[in-house]
Parts: sequence; C-alpha cells; structure tokens
Amino acid sequence: MNSEQPPQGVPEPDVDGTDFGDLPPGVEKKTREFAKQAYASDLAAALGQVPRPINWRALPPSDLEHELLELNGWVDWLRHTYGLPAQVVPPMWHRHPELLWELSALKQHWLFCFDPQAKGNQALAWHHDFQVARERLRDWVTISGTRLDRDRPTRITVWPGGEADGWTEPSTAEAPVTERTKDFLAFVEEQVKARTAEQDATIREIVNIDWSEQS
Repeated sequence: MNSEQPPQGVPEPDVDGTDFGDLPPGVEKKTREFAKQAYASDLAAALGQVPRPINWRALPPSDLEHELLELNGWVDWLRHTYGLPAQVVPPMWHRHPELLWELSALKQHWLFCFDPQAKGNQALAWHHDFQVARERLRDWVTISGTRLDRDRPTRITVWPGGEADGWTEPSTAEAPVTERTKDFLAFVEEQVKARTAEQDATIREIVNIDWSEQS
C-alpha cells in the first residue's frame, strides 16, 4: 500500500482545512491534487527564501523604498518589544547611516534566526548578538549626537586634501525632534528621488557611451 494514500474507506484529509466533500468524485480528486500542489509550492517558496544582507548603496529606487519601510516597521517593533531607550535607538536613526546599517544587519540576522527552518538554538544566538549590537548602537548614538528630543547630522572628520572634488562638509546644525513619522516619510522620499536621479544618470552615461562607440 502506498504510504501517502489513506487506507481504503477512510476519507482523505482536506488540504488547509478546506472541505471538498460536496464536490463530485472526479472534480474532488483533481481539486485535491491542485490544492496540494499549490500548498506545496507556496510552502517551498516561503521556506526557501533565505534572508540576505541588504546593500543599501545598490538598491534600485523601488526596492529602496520598500526596504526602508520594512526596516522602519521592524525597528518600531523592536524598540517596543524590548523597551529600548533613545540611547540605543533614537527617533532619528534613519538620518544616521551608521545606525541604519547596524539596525538593518540586526533585522536580517533576526529574520535568519527566526526562519521556520532555523535550528532551535538560533533564537539564543540572536539574543546574544543583540546584546553585542546594543553596545555598538550606544557607541554610534554617543558619537553621532542624536538624542530623543534633538538631532544633528553625524559629524564627518575632514581629511586635508583627502576629499573628492566638489565634496562639501555637511551641516551639523542641531534641530528639535517634533514630528518623527513625518520626517521619516520625507527622508524616504528624499532617498528615492536621489537614487532615481543616480540611476537615470547612469543610464544616460551608458547610452552616451554606446552611441559614441557606434559613431
């Protein structure tokens, strides 16, 4: 007897709780087969997606927007779940690349450790690394100068004769934090527009090179 088939006279269990008992026998069999295939395909797709590190410098505009929104939602969950103070995760973390990259790495690590196929000890591994990451986040926040109620861009040490042509030192003026969500959405819009402009410039450069080689 095929071990995958139910014993004779015993009704085959429904797929995902769906009742196929009222269907005609021929239609019922085909429906069950189709439902099983769809369920197996969806399950394989869900289990087969391994979280990868996010390279924020290389994301196209649409992916950049999506990942920023996803990260913002996860960081919001993280700070509420673990009661993180602003000394670890400040409201304006998105305005500081060092914090964005650190939190992004922590999120991807969390996705990997809590994947349905992860080993049972991966949750402990993540919490161990989370403890280490919190100390790094404290250092980043201290260096950057961002606080719960005020924020200023992270200072960049200018190298004499070591900066690119046209590079200007960013402002380090301090500003109060009053509308955090509004500022985050404005930040996303700014980043997407800037990345779109970079992408368009790259495309134009490629097209111009291609035309110059043909002429």
